[in-house]
Amino acid sequence: MKKFLDDNFLLQTKTAQELYHEFAKQMPIIDYHNHLLPDQIAADKNFDNITQVWLYGDHYKWRAMRANGIDEYYITGGASDFEKFEKWAETVPYTLRNPLYHWTHLELQRYFDIHELLSPANAKEIYEACNAKLQTKEYSVQGLLRKMNVTTLCTTDDPLDNLAYHQQLKNSGIELRVLPAFRPDKGMNADDLPALNAYIDKLASLTGTSINDYGSYLAALKSRHDYFAANGASVSDHGLEQIYAEDYTDEEISAIFLKIRGNEKVSLKENLQFKSAMLFNFALWDHEKGWVQQFHLGALRNNNDRLLGSLGPDTGFDSIGDFPQGKQLAKFLNKLDLENKLAKTILYNLNPADNELMATMIGNYQDGTVAGKVQWGSGWWFLDQKDGMIKQLNALSNMGLLSQFVGMLTDSRSFLSFPRHEYFRRILCDLFGTDVENGELPDDKEWIGQVIQNICYYNAKTYFNF
Repeated sequence: MKKFLDDNFLLQTKTAQELYHEFAKQMPIIDYHNHLLPDQIAADKNFDNITQVWLYGDHYKWRAMRANGIDEYYITGGASDFEKFEKWAETVPYTLRNPLYHWTHLELQRYFDIHELLSPANAKEIYEACNAKLQTKEYSVQGLLRKMNVTTLCTTDDPLDNLAYHQQLKNSGIELRVLPAFRPDKGMNADDLPALNAYIDKLASLTGTSINDYGSYLAALKSRHDYFAANGASVSDHGLEQIYAEDYTDEEISAIFLKIRGNEKVSLKENLQFKSAMLFNFALWDHEKGWVQQFHLGALRNNNDRLLGSLGPDTGFDSIGDFPQGKQLAKFLNKLDLENKLAKTILYNLNPADNELMATMIGNYQDGTVAGKVQWGSGWWFLDQKDGMIKQLNALSNMGLLSQFVGMLTDSRSFLSFPRHEYFRRILCDLFGTDVENGELPDDKEWIGQVIQNICYYNAKTYFNF
């Protein structure tokens, strides 16, 4: 019987073990999409306790605790940090076969050298041991990132952000590169006209312009895109139910924008046309600057109205959606490609039913100018677990070039989430190792090891020009 979470965790063959330990393990980390807070990185914050760095904002854990019958008071409510940690420790033994069980214990091992299984019996001891380390310089935010060999990360930032913390980090002289990513979703969301108009008003104030028509709105947003570029950004990101690619004319969008500014209800068709126009213009700007654009598609968000009202968004009430993806996605990419203005693009699906769709869609727009110009992103959100990663890697292998894949990211709000890269690397090495030992791949450890290092690090470094 294998020991749980030993050095060869997830590595089922000797070849897999050699590939991981000799090639993958030591590779630095480029985390090109996450939701870490740049102010905490700039301040090099030391968290008071493990609850703050581990449980605050982690809706993966919150969902598990709710499913385990834990009252909201101990999740997002007024309980003390230790009481919240106790309730998480109470929940962990019940997360068997959920990726949280693996992640929890990987993070305790990799950051804190704690090899015990977390439970109510040792919760206080582990809480105090972690807290003592978190007070030291080695366990500041930047220290935690160094511990995981993170060299570059991209945060997710609204166009209205002044990027002051990114500027502070750039001027600080630290080796870690923290770059902003342009996330303009709020600027195209015509589902909520009061919120969109408030956003436009803030944009006008920030840019010192009058936004009275569609042209002036685009110009103001473009100035923010330029500002991000001047502050090191080379990546955009969009979190959408699906790609919008309705037909429209400039005259129609101008008229729709005036309706929006007048808080006049727009029809479903007009809403989709406006989103389509905005998305297309964002893509043109990305191409103009040589950026990488990312599209996270398929989340059905904020499904629980009662708890959304009391807790707000991003608190654990989202799920996989069943939105149709293929036709509009192809139309959008094709329109850009026809004008030779398709930027490097990464597509992420949340519905596993779309795996083969994505794996084949990316092949339609490879043009030989860049290896892997259009990428199918790693297993995302509900799919960034063992089964989801394996299915993504296998589909990409069968229908594209896994060897040109830009690899894993955390998509996380936690500074303790970086062992997810290790988790991915172990799964990747196990797939290759199994194929070698089955005679399905040649026993060429040096070349396969190079391919693995490329997927873990070098492909992303080249693709993003980091």
